[in-house]
Amino acid sequence: MERIIKFLIFFIIFNACCLSSFAFDEINLNSLLSTQYVKYENCTKVFNTGNVNLLYLTIAAVNANRFKIDEIQSESGYVLFTAVNKQFLASVSNVNTNQGMLKITPADGNYFFQPGIVSNIFKYVDINLSKTPEVINLK
Repeated sequence: MERIIKFLIFFIIFNACCLSSFAFDEINLNSLLSTQYVKYENCTKVFNTGNVNLLYLTIAAVNANRFKIDEIQSESGYVLFTAVNKQFLASVSNVNTNQGMLKITPADGNYFFQPGIVSNIFKYVDINLSKTPEVINLK
């Protein structure tokens, strides 16, 4: 009987801790998914990789987030994509030889959108920054 009571107390404390952390995650998730005004500074980030690799990572990030790619210009270094019925322009530029800058801005200039669109792409690029593109021969 004593073991059952200890187990129940442990179970209740464990569930209380899990639910409180779940509620905290849900608050952060809601702030990323709700439509709000996003600062221009939050739409720009510098990465420690060249602009060519950054362009490939940006295309992969847009694809991984299941956004619709409308246009890719590899020479100019931009990707036009649609997310949540709104077009965005992801442009890649060279800061110096070892750094590239990714800027994701709404195509219509209206910065009232879900900030998770931009932050998810930045997170994907951060996570996969060490990976380099490979040439695959399909013969």
